Amino acid sequence: MAVTILFLGPLRDIAGEDSREVSAPLDWPGLLDAVSGDVAAQLKEERVNIACAGKVLADKTLLHAEDGDEVALLPPVSGG
Repeated sequence: MAVTILFLGPLRDIAGEDSREVSAPLDWPGLLDAVSGDVAAQLKEERVNIACAGKVLADKTLLHAEDGDEVALLPPVSGG
């Protein structure tokens, strides 16, 4: 039973990998423990969002991922 964490954009560079599988179920504290300290620090920033099973969470601290879910870590979007 596993959850796949997807590191996108600059978070991929910080993590040094595209994805990581972790044991299910996965909640907010478990996610912070599963990623590196630098990625965890970024996740705590308001501008970084999380999607679980294809849906962006309004409150990322309510994350609850089950077996087979993908959790995408979404860096802030820049543009102009």
